[in-house]
Amino acid sequence: MENTTLEYNSQRTELIIPEYGRHLQKLIDQITVIENREERNKAAQYAIAVMGTLNPHLRDVPDFQHKLWDQLFIMSNFKLDVDSPFPIPSKEVLNQKPEPLPYPQNFPKYRFYGNNISRMINVAVKWENGDLKTALILVIANHMKKSYLSWNKETVEDDVIFEHLYELSNGKINLKTSNEELSTSQNLIKVNKKASNKSQHGKNNGSKNQFKKKNNQRNSKRN
Repeated sequence: MENTTLEYNSQRTELIIPEYGRHLQKLIDQITVIENREERNKAAQYAIAVMGTLNPHLRDVPDFQHKLWDQLFIMSNFKLDVDSPFPIPSKEVLNQKPEPLPYPQNFPKYRFYGNNISRMINVAVKWENGDLKTALILVIANHMKKSYLSWNKETVEDDVIFEHLYELSNGKINLKTSNEELSTSQNLIKVNKKASNKSQHGKNNGSKNQFKKKNNQRNSKRN
């Protein structure tokens, strides 16, 4: 009696695009070695039809066919020589690594303000003096005060915010000697609490909706 052994996936060739399964991968491997070009083209069209059937959710995606043909060449390890209605991708372009995205590496002294405050200050510094610039500076200062109250004490003097603004702008924005007054700490704390409550309320509603949906599904199955 002939001994047979099970073939485990760990012993098989690794799938290039696992979502399509091993049977389609074997089909494409067989198409690649077909000698007659006309038959090879017909077989490639058949493989594209099968791949489209396996991805019905992509039918409304722009360039759906283009995506399938790209995947066909990728799964053949770029060895398939057929007439494609689209430009054939290259292995070099596929393996090309994207350029690293710039990521802010600065570590501000006052982290509770965030990096956006620094960007806003830099914009304000470049504006010409006038009512618009003054209004923008006050908006920035009030936002700084609100951010400060979110992470620190329950109250803060305007002089502290003005000092931080002067420091973060490298001395280019000076409200320390002005008579400007920012929103009161009590009002800003209320704004922070409202924003927090709205966020929490949205999360709770989302959880309740999911719970109701699951219950409805269970009830429909029972009926």
